[in-house]
Amino acid sequence: MDYLAALVQNRPVLGDLDENLTRHEESARKAIGKGAQLVVFPELSLTGYHLRDLVPDVALRAGDRRLSGLARLSRRASLAVGAVEESADHRFFNSAFFFEGGALLAVHRKVYLPDYGMFEEGRHFAPGDRFEPVRSRLGTLGILVCEDLWHLSSSYLHFLRGADAILCMAASPGRGVAGTEGEVATARVWNALLEAQALAFTVHSLFCNRTGFEDGAYFWGGSKVLSPFGRVLAQAGDAEEIVLARIEDGALRRSRTLTPLRRDEKALLTLREIDRAIRTERDAPP
Repeated sequence: MDYLAALVQNRPVLGDLDENLTRHEESARKAIGKGAQLVVFPELSLTGYHLRDLVPDVALRAGDRRLSGLARLSRRASLAVGAVEESADHRFFNSAFFFEGGALLAVHRKVYLPDYGMFEEGRHFAPGDRFEPVRSRLGTLGILVCEDLWHLSSSYLHFLRGADAILCMAASPGRGVAGTEGEVATARVWNALLEAQALAFTVHSLFCNRTGFEDGAYFWGGSKVLSPFGRVLAQAGDAEEIVLARIEDGALRRSRTLTPLRRDEKALLTLREIDRAIRTERDAPP
């Protein structure tokens, strides 16, 4: 189906869950007022990114009453928000909560936790263990959190499960400068990955990154929506803003008619080759 998507490129207040919840509800109402039927926030949008020892203090259980306002708003539009999730056995996950129809419909736990350079997520979070697309009223939606997208197998698994669009919620800091125009180096890589995802898997690609400074890190924004042809439909700068883009089923149909990659994919062959690669690595001499 066709629908209007909104990316809320915001700047969370580090560690202030109540303030961030209030801001989320305000932003969601604004987006819905503009006609949005899907509203996407960045990674850890309810908490801020550099949490460290604050992780247990801002963690939410899936049924937490403080999420009821967002749940109510999801009767008007589907919502994807970033949060710290606490499991029943007291593990903490960097998660995406997806609300629809007045309830929490799905949770994606970030699988790939970066532990290199400035990143130390593996010290504070447990990794997720699956990529399960959301069967939404808007279609089949894959959800990724930041580093998940840098592993193209993540998008490939959503592709195999029939995703029409892939939402990537990010808190990507700027690192390095590329070329002579002063472009943030990480932005250049993200743009290449998002275009490759859209083209290789014939999906709409929705990327919502946060903005602002936090703990000395600059978050460059650049939230954008790409068509299944890799064309940019809408894009943000580096400030707080709401980006709107029309997601059209006709574009999806045209891309899959012209390039029938889903029809021709050989998933069983891929599975066999992965198994062979694992066995070869396992049996290799030390």
